[in-house]
Amino acid sequence: MSDDKKTHFGYQEVPEKEKVHRVGEVFHSVADKYDLMNDLMSFGIHRIWKRFTIETAGARPGSRILDLAGGTGDLAARFSRIVGEQGEVVLCDINASMLNRGRERLVNEGLVGNLRYVQGNAECLPFQDNYFDVITIAFGLRNVTDKDTALASMHRVLKPGGKLLVLEFSHPTVPGLKPLYDLYSFSVIPLMGKAITGDSASYRYLAESIRVHPNQSTLLQMMDLAGFTQCEYFNLSGGIVALHKGHKRKNAP
Repeated sequence: MSDDKKTHFGYQEVPEKEKVHRVGEVFHSVADKYDLMNDLMSFGIHRIWKRFTIETAGARPGSRILDLAGGTGDLAARFSRIVGEQGEVVLCDINASMLNRGRERLVNEGLVGNLRYVQGNAECLPFQDNYFDVITIAFGLRNVTDKDTALASMHRVLKPGGKLLVLEFSHPTVPGLKPLYDLYSFSVIPLMGKAITGDSASYRYLAESIRVHPNQSTLLQMMDLAGFTQCEYFNLSGGIVALHKGHKRKNAP
């Protein structure tokens, strides 16, 4: 990262290194109530979005799965049950508080044999080349400082023929939905965050970070430039969320 290069932290422009620190503070602040807030903010619909991601992943017994920005382990828990004893699921998150919360939750659910926990940065993944069958990143890419570098890093550690799935907030496509969504995001969600976590600023950042995240077609182009093929996306809930899918070429080195 450059010392003077700027990037977005919500609507603010900050030095790249400062963004990493600020995003870390956001998730340290909300880690304990992260799951509860997800349920409240989305009215539980985030579970449907994640279920669709799991189904699209097509994981099988014996698969190796990397769940990036895996947080409290929603996807990792389901993948662990799918891949079985011969498979492997790596829950990777840059934030120690979120990673510890995820580990605690999954251990309490009795999921221990095929899970591994790694604190790591999506821009420089600490894994060998061509290792994973599937990589997922759910609601994490918009917090990454250099998204192009992160996508290239994901491409490197994915096996030839492997699949990347990016589940992320996106840009509404249904006419008339955007003003209602903006009102809810900027007026209701920060108040909810204040009441539940004592932190409204982190949830204002959430709303702002969604608006400066690349839209559906731009992210598709970014995946293509990173080397992924057969790239496509699925709009969910009127485009409030989109699932992007891409593959690593089977003959990729």
